[in-house]
Amino acid sequence: MGEAFPNRRTIVTRQLERFHALCSALVAANSFYTKKFASVGSPRRIQSLEQFAEIFPFTTKAEIAEDQRASPPFGTNLTYPVERYSRYHQTSGTAGVPLRWLDTEESWQWMLRNWEQILRVAQVKRADRVFFAFSFGPFIGFWLAFEAAAKIGCLCVPGGGMSTIARVRQVLDMRATVLCCTPTYAIHMGETAVKEKLNLSRSAVRVIIVAGEPGGSIASTRQQIEQLWPGARVFDHHGMTEVGPVSFECPARPCVLHIIEEAYIPEVIDPTTERVLDRGASGELVLTTLGRTGSPLIRYRTGDLVRTSREPVCACGRSDLALEGGILGRTDEMVVVRGVNVFPSAVEEIIRNCGGVAEYRVHVKKAGALTELAIEIEPEAGAADPDALAGKVERAFQQMLSLRVSVRAVATLPRFEMKAKRWVDEA
Repeated sequence: MGEAFPNRRTIVTRQLERFHALCSALVAANSFYTKKFASVGSPRRIQSLEQFAEIFPFTTKAEIAEDQRASPPFGTNLTYPVERYSRYHQTSGTAGVPLRWLDTEESWQWMLRNWEQILRVAQVKRADRVFFAFSFGPFIGFWLAFEAAAKIGCLCVPGGGMSTIARVRQVLDMRATVLCCTPTYAIHMGETAVKEKLNLSRSAVRVIIVAGEPGGSIASTRQQIEQLWPGARVFDHHGMTEVGPVSFECPARPCVLHIIEEAYIPEVIDPTTERVLDRGASGELVLTTLGRTGSPLIRYRTGDLVRTSREPVCACGRSDLALEGGILGRTDEMVVVRGVNVFPSAVEEIIRNCGGVAEYRVHVKKAGALTELAIEIEPEAGAADPDALAGKVERAFQQMLSLRVSVRAVATLPRFEMKAKRWVDEA
C-alpha cells in the first residue's frame, strides 16, 4: 500500500483553519496587516478560498519595501516586539531593493519542518553526508536546509569560503552522498572536475538538491548535471527569503514541483488583470504563508511565473498544486520578441538541448518599440567548430520559437556560485 495523502477537501479545510488562526494572531498585534484587515472586515467571515481571493488584497514587494523605508530598519510587518526575533535574513536583491526579514524561533521551526519534508521526499536519510556548495550570506539560501539536515541526523559539511576545485575535492574526500547548490554551480563543479581530471564517477553523491534558478526543472539542464555527476539524481525545489521553502520535486514526475499546501495557500493569477486562473493556466504565483506568524505574508505576489497542472490528483497520489516545469521565470524577466513570449527557462532548454555549450549570456536589446535578443555562447572545451555550434543554436531558436536570434561564440563567459546572472538588459 502506498502512502495516503490528504485529498483536496482536507487540504482546503486545513488551509482555512490555519488562515483563521494566523489572522487571530495578527489582528491588533501586526500593524501592517491590521491596516489591511480594516479594508476587508473580520477575517472570520472568509469561509472559502474563493471568498478569500475576492476579498483580501494582494501584498507586493514594493509595498513591503516602502513599509521598511518608512519604518526602518524592519518595517511594521512584525507580529511581536523585536526582542522576540532571533533570525535575520534579507533577499538577494536580484529583483530590486533587498528586503529585510526577521523570524521568531517558532517561525523558524515551521520553516525547518517544511525543509524536512523536502529532504524526506528527496530520500535524504540520517546516514547521509550533505555537502553545501554555498557561501552562507545574509539571504536565506541553504541556511534552513543545513539545519533541517542536521536535525534529521545527517553529517552536514559547509562549503563556504572555498574555491570550486577545493569543494569538488572535499565532496570526494568526505564521501558526500548529497550535494546542495544551484543548477549552474552543479554544472560548474562538474566541468571543473573534468578540467582538473578528477573522476566524478568515484563520487558517492546520489542526490543533488538544487534551487535558486529554473534549471532544476529543465530536462536538458538536469541531463547535463547528471551526465557530469554519474550516478546522481537531480532533485529540484524552490523557495524565497520572504516566504521560506515552498515546493519539492514530484517523486513520480521529474520537472514538476508540488507546493507544500499544508504550509501555504497558493494561487496563480494573470499578472496583468490580477484575475485568479484555473488549473492548467500559466501566470504569476501568489502565496500566503500559514505558519510564519512572526513575519507573515498574505496573498504575496512572488513575481514567479508558473504553469499549473490540469490534473487534480498527481501520478504520485498528491493533490497539492503541481507546477509543470517548475518556475518558468519571473514576471520582470519575460520578454516579448516580435509577439512571442520568451521565458528564461525556454531559452535555457533550447541552448542546453543543442549540446556543447558550457555557458551562455542573453542580451536584451531595444530598438524603438521592438525588442531583440542576442546570445553569446561559450563552447565546451575542445569544441571543433565554435561558429558551427553558434549556427546550430540559431537554427534551434528558429525551429522552436520561430525567432531569428543572433548567436555568437566567445572564448569565455562568467561563472556563478549563486543565482546565475545571464540576462543583460541593454535598453
